[in-house]
Amino acid sequence: MTSKERVVAAVCHREPDRIPVDLGGSAVTGIHVSCVAALREHYGLEKRPVKVHEPYQMLGWVDDDLKQAMGIDVEGVFARKTMFGFPNEDWKGWRTQDGLEVLVPGGFNVTVDANGDTLMYPEGDTTAPPSGRMPKGGYFFDTIVRQEPIDEDNLNVEDNLEEFGPVEEIDLAYFRAAARETSTTGRAVIANFGGTAFGDIALVPAPWLKHPKGIRDIAEWYMSTTSRRDYIHRIFSYQCGIAVQNLEKIHAVIGNSVDVVFLCGTDFGTQTSSFCSVAAFRDLYFPYYKRVNDWIHAHTNWKTFKHSCGSVERFIPSFIEAGFDILNPVQCSATGMGAEHLKSTYGDRLVFWGGGVDTQKVLPFGTPEEVRRQVIERCTVFSRGGGFVFNTIHNIQAETPVANIIAMVDAVREFDRAGASV
Repeated sequence: MTSKERVVAAVCHREPDRIPVDLGGSAVTGIHVSCVAALREHYGLEKRPVKVHEPYQMLGWVDDDLKQAMGIDVEGVFARKTMFGFPNEDWKGWRTQDGLEVLVPGGFNVTVDANGDTLMYPEGDTTAPPSGRMPKGGYFFDTIVRQEPIDEDNLNVEDNLEEFGPVEEIDLAYFRAAARETSTTGRAVIANFGGTAFGDIALVPAPWLKHPKGIRDIAEWYMSTTSRRDYIHRIFSYQCGIAVQNLEKIHAVIGNSVDVVFLCGTDFGTQTSSFCSVAAFRDLYFPYYKRVNDWIHAHTNWKTFKHSCGSVERFIPSFIEAGFDILNPVQCSATGMGAEHLKSTYGDRLVFWGGGVDTQKVLPFGTPEEVRRQVIERCTVFSRGGGFVFNTIHNIQAETPVANIIAMVDAVREFDRAGASV
């Protein structure tokens, strides 16, 4: 099979010739830039600075030579602009806090404060208040909340809608070109068009806006989902209408040249519990997820991808009913998220894109043999009958030993060879 055929078979619940692999295809299946650089060195690839295409999490771009070396089956189409509102273009050199030379977009303009923290600015405008902070000794940025005082009697839902609007022609042209380019690689394509993430707490503070208005504080937003639910419904309703209109325009220019669309990264699970009840989920989120999924399944061949960390087993029946085809990152260490239980209960209706190895303990702190053992165990469970795309449980973080990443990749191939020999 080609990489595209392999992924398509898996997401259609057919067993492919081997397990398809995604590393770097999206902002939740990526690799920290330092690890990309270490992998390039390990494989003896051309020495050159790695591009930081997602500066919020400092994710590194995985070039084609590294994809070939690692056996990666997925290409990503990302938004034209980064989380901080500047486009991925006009690359320039920058040195990370630990001395690694990388390439960053031209709008990547930072300052260092008195504490040694690195501050990032929306749209690269250093005259605006900073919207991101990388602590001294850190490896990625945290959002700086910039919420203005809330006047309860004069809340205006339009303030929380300023980032949602009709897709611009420049973005349509970008998506057309990006989809055309990635679709010629022979790999499957996952795309993130934006605008469909309802209440994603990473996006609520709007680090790309210079002066965001409305409810932007994370704690205030969570409280508002209960105390101001009508307000949140009005935001989601407008956002959903715009999202469907934009998807219509995007599909008109790219057709079915992408295979999977990343819809939403809103997290509903903690390590042991959840951020809301199932009843609250079905009231506040479900109707909008279903409307977007229904449009996509009625008008395209795209499969839809839902990211939610933590203990989300209680929500999975609703995810399926809402029309999601794929769940990521499949955090098997969280309560109720055991691999065997998930596969046996939901594996015929939901694709698991992730779950391949734990990135909290095993991959960064285990031995290569411990990594190998967990990967083999997860592949054995999740690959039955298809419905599995191998990925780590969320992004590979900085300081993950390259030997462990290689052990992970090699274990997937070992599993493939063992299956082929049976």
